[in-house]
Amino acid sequence: MSVNRVVISGNLTRDPELRSSQSGTNILTFGMAVNDRRRNPQTGEWEDYANFVDCVLFGNRAEWLSRDLHKGKKVFVEGKLRYSTWERDGQRRSKLEVVVDDIDYDRPPRQQGGYVATQQTQPAPAYNASAPAPVAQAPQQGGYAPQQNVQPTQSQPVQPSPVVSAPPQADVYDEDIPF
Repeated sequence: MSVNRVVISGNLTRDPELRSSQSGTNILTFGMAVNDRRRNPQTGEWEDYANFVDCVLFGNRAEWLSRDLHKGKKVFVEGKLRYSTWERDGQRRSKLEVVVDDIDYDRPPRQQGGYVATQQTQPAPAYNASAPAPVAQAPQQGGYAPQQNVQPTQSQPVQPSPVVSAPPQADVYDEDIPF
């Protein structure tokens, strides 16, 4: 038995290239740089060395991924290794690449017209201890939620909860359990 699974994380080294096969299958190819740490024998310091990995992705995802991915983007890829050989100009060539099964990356937030370039957030409201605290409201449709004041108390000491040493004994036997 053999296992062919690859999990790598790195940055794209070039913009992805989208093409279609003769049968109409979308093919997305891209390259990744994956760092490896080694100790430099001359200086004794740890250094990052880049490994360059070619990746290929097939199917319907290829088209929309080609719009989101770009050079420098950090991605997490899971897939399997595939070894290919061919002949060009009388020379035999080979390549080891990752056939992508799953890819993950930071996606921009979605809005009505498509994706936006930056995430729009509202600042958190400032806390004012002297302002009146909000009151919880009952839901409009069905259910019950009592109104309560959620204003924090500042001068009341915290009472320790009582310590329970052991749970009360119950006379339950296996025959009494209905399942």
